[in-house]
Amino acid sequence: MAWYVGCDVGGTFTDFFAFDDASGRCCVHKTPSTPDNPGAAILQGLRDLCEAQAIAPGSIARLAHGTTVATNALIQRRGTPVALITTEGFRDLLEIGRQIRPKLYDLKADYPQPLAPRHQRFEISERIGAKGQVIKPLDDAAIDAVVAQIVEADVKAVAVCLLFAFVNPEHENRIGVALRKAVPGVDVSLSSDVQPEFREYERFSTTVLNAYLQPLVSRYMTFLQDELSTLAPDAKLGINQSSGGLMSADRACVYPIRTALSGPAAGVVGAGHIGRAAGRPDVVTLDMGGTSADVCLIRNGEASVNFDQSIAEFPIRLPMVDVHTVGAGGGSIAWFDRDGLLKVGPASAGADPGPACYGMGGTEPTVSDANLVLGRLSEDGLLGGSMGLDKVAATNALRPLADQLGYTVERTAHGVLGIVVANMVRAIRVISIERGHDPRRFALMPLGGAGPLHAVDVARALGVGQVIVPAAPGILCAQGLVVSDLKENFVASARTLVADDAVAEMAGRVEGLAKDAAAWFADEGVEPDARRLDLVIDMRYVGQNFELGVAVDQVEGAERALHLPDVARMKKLFFEAHEQSYGFHNPDDPVEVVNFRLTARGRLRKPDEAPAGEVSEGGDPTPVGRRLVYFDADNADDTPLYDRAALRAGDAIAGPAIIGQLDTTTVVHPGDLATVDIQLNLIIEIAP
Repeated sequence: MAWYVGCDVGGTFTDFFAFDDASGRCCVHKTPSTPDNPGAAILQGLRDLCEAQAIAPGSIARLAHGTTVATNALIQRRGTPVALITTEGFRDLLEIGRQIRPKLYDLKADYPQPLAPRHQRFEISERIGAKGQVIKPLDDAAIDAVVAQIVEADVKAVAVCLLFAFVNPEHENRIGVALRKAVPGVDVSLSSDVQPEFREYERFSTTVLNAYLQPLVSRYMTFLQDELSTLAPDAKLGINQSSGGLMSADRACVYPIRTALSGPAAGVVGAGHIGRAAGRPDVVTLDMGGTSADVCLIRNGEASVNFDQSIAEFPIRLPMVDVHTVGAGGGSIAWFDRDGLLKVGPASAGADPGPACYGMGGTEPTVSDANLVLGRLSEDGLLGGSMGLDKVAATNALRPLADQLGYTVERTAHGVLGIVVANMVRAIRVISIERGHDPRRFALMPLGGAGPLHAVDVARALGVGQVIVPAAPGILCAQGLVVSDLKENFVASARTLVADDAVAEMAGRVEGLAKDAAAWFADEGVEPDARRLDLVIDMRYVGQNFELGVAVDQVEGAERALHLPDVARMKKLFFEAHEQSYGFHNPDDPVEVVNFRLTARGRLRKPDEAPAGEVSEGGDPTPVGRRLVYFDADNADDTPLYDRAALRAGDAIAGPAIIGQLDTTTVVHPGDLATVDIQLNLIIEIAP
C-alpha cells in the first residue's frame, strides 16, 4: 500500500489531495498558508492530514508539490544578486531588449531594471557565429580575467549568456567549469542549458532569472527535502513545472525558473483529467483563489503551451501552460479610483490580515466580504466551519463604499461581485475569443476556493451553457499534482528550409533529441510501456517574425521509433495550423523550421477514471437548512442549503440553491439546474 499526495501552496490556503493506490481512497485537506515560509504550512498540513485520515507517514510514496516560491521572489524582487557574463559588445542587451513599449498608451511606463545591474555585467572576448562556427576563439586568459571579476563582485549567482551558444555551447561550458572551480559556492546558469533556443534577448532574460532564483529555491528545496525525509522517509518529492509535469527537487534547484507558474499549471492538468472523465474534454478553467484568478482554455483534454510569457514584467522563453491571470480573488479589495469609479483588485488583503470577515484585523472591503453580506457564504465559516466568518465586520467594511455610492450595503456588495465577474470575463475573452475560439462551445470549470461562487455569473455573461464543478474544486490544483506525469522538454534550434534536400539534416536533429529523451527516461527509471514522446516543430513562412508549433508525431510506449513526416506532410500540417490561426495560407511560399521540440513524459501511478458511484434512483436530496441569499441587487430569496458530501450520483437540485463543502461553496442561481454525474461532479445547466 502506498499513498500519493499532491500539495499546492496558495496565497491564502495550502491544499492537499491524497490518493491510496491500494484501495483507491482519496481524501483532501486544507490549512492556512505561511507566506514567510511556505514549507512550514506544507509540513504541518501533512502532519494534520496523516492524523485526520489515519495515514501512516511511512506509507507516503510521493509528494508532488506546486510551489509559488519562484513567482513570489520575482514579484517581490527578493532573489539573489546576480552577475552576467556575455559576449564582448553585448553587455547592454538586457536593457536594449526589443524596443517595444510595455504599455502602448503609457508614455512614461518602462521595463523593470535588469536583475543583473550594469556594474555586474561583464564582457568576454569570444564570438560564435550563427552556424556554430568559431569566429573569435576563447582563450584561457580571457576566462581567468572574467572569473577574477566575478570573485571581486562577490555574488552568489552567475548567468553565462554568449551569442549563439544555443548552436555551439563549447565556450559557455568552459566558462562554467572555470567558475565552479574558482568559486565553489556560486550557482552558475548557462543559457545553453537553461533554454538552448533561438532569440537572444529572451534567452538572456530567462537565464538571468534562473540564476537570480537558484540560491533561494535551492535553500527552500533542501529544507523541504530534509524535513520530509524525517516526516515521511519513503516519500519522493516531485516539483511541478510551468509546463504541467513533474521534475525532481534536485532538478528544480538547477532550473528554478521552470517552476514560475507551477501552481496554475497543476490546476489545468487536474481540470483536463476531470474534463476527460466527465466526457467534456473541451473546457475553460476559472481558477479563483484568494488573490488572483487564472483562466485557461483546454481542447481535447490538453491545454496549449505558450513559449513567450512574462512574469513580474520580465520576459521568459520556456514552455508554460497558457494561463492568463488577473487580480481577481476572494481577497481582492474594492476601492475608488481618482475618477470616482468603483474598482476591484488587483490589490488583495491576502492571507494576513485577510478579508475583514476573517476577523484577523483586516478592515478593507473585499470580494469575500461581499459574498458573506449577500448570504452566498455562510457565517458558519470556511473549512467545514473551523474558520468562522464575521458578517458584522464584513458589513462595516463595505458600508463606507455604500455611503459614498448612496446605495444599500447589499446593492454595493452586488456591484462589487459584478465588477470582479467582469474582470474574469475579460480574462476569458483573451484566451478564447481573441484567439479564434468561441467560449460558447466550451464548458466552464471553476476551480479554487472562490471559483464556484462566481462561475454561473461568469458563464452567463459569456453565453456558456454548462458549468462543471469538480468534486473538490478548491483542491483541484493539489489533485492535478497527483495525476501529473514526469515531464521533460528538449529543444534544438536550427533554421532549416523545409525542402527535400534538408530531410536528412532534420531527421538527424530529431534523432539527437530522441537520444536525449532516452537518456532522461533511463535516469528517471521510466519503464518502456510508461513512456510517451511528442514531437512538435516550430514552423513559419520565410520572412515571418513568429512561428507556429505544429505537432508532427506522437509515440506511446515502445511501439515504434519517432518518425519525421515527409516534406509534403510537414507543409500540409503547417498550412492547416496557419489557416486556423490567421484565416489563410499560401501553399506556394517557402516554409522554414525554427525549432525542433520533443516532450518526454513518464506516466506515474494515479487515480483511475472509473465511475465514482452508482446512480441513485430518487435524485431529490434533502436540504440541511435555509437562509436568505441575494441573487440580485435588492431582493433576497429564501434559499435551500445542501451539503455536497451528502449528494450522490443522479441527484438533481433546482435553483436557487447554495451547496457547501469543505473547500468551496457553489451558487446555483434561480432557474438553473444542478445534477450530480457519475464522477460526482456538479453539472449546472444555465437557463437561457
